Amino acid sequence: MEILAVIDFETTGMSPEHGARATEIAAVLVRDGVIVDRYQSLMNAGAYIPPFIEELTGISNAMVRRAPPAEQVMGEVAEFVGAHPLAAHNAAFDRKFWDDELARAGLSRQQEFACSLLLARRIFPDAPNHKLGTLVEYTKVPVAGRFHRALADAEMTANLLLRMEEELRRRFDLEEVSHDLLRAIQGVSRRELEKCVEHWRGRV
Repeated sequence: MEILAVIDFETTGMSPEHGARATEIAAVLVRDGVIVDRYQSLMNAGAYIPPFIEELTGISNAMVRRAPPAEQVMGEVAEFVGAHPLAAHNAAFDRKFWDDELARAGLSRQQEFACSLLLARRIFPDAPNHKLGTLVEYTKVPVAGRFHRALADAEMTANLLLRMEEELRRRFDLEEVSHDLLRAIQGVSRRELEKCVEHWRGRV
């Protein structure tokens, strides 16, 4: 069974393209339906945290000033993740910061991301919305801690992905749901979900 690395960033803003930097990262490794390992660290990128972000995350400027340098943290988490396929909730957001912070540390990403937000839109279209907190409540995934802290969000995203894999296995009588299948599903419309899975079944 493949190991999946689920990551989550807390940041100073929405995009590194507009000068935002990471303040915290977490990664959890999932194998055989359970979380088997965890990494979490605050990180000091020398960036100012606006008051509304500090209120949202609970991460203060004083906390990140005492944290290890961002380059050191990214080296550690990249080693922790290794070559395992990646996943995140709203992966377009985390992918930008993962790539930007890795590049600043002289590293680069080799793997692709699965996105639990895109997947939830296809698998649970009747959810009130597809924010992480809403989906955790909708699917009855355990609350792992404070939302908008990296480790709690990464753990809840991992458990949400496991819940979606369980639903796919039940609905389509699948023995296994791979990262490649998740990426295929997130790339099609909700109406094409069944066709996508049947096409995938014919390939394996």
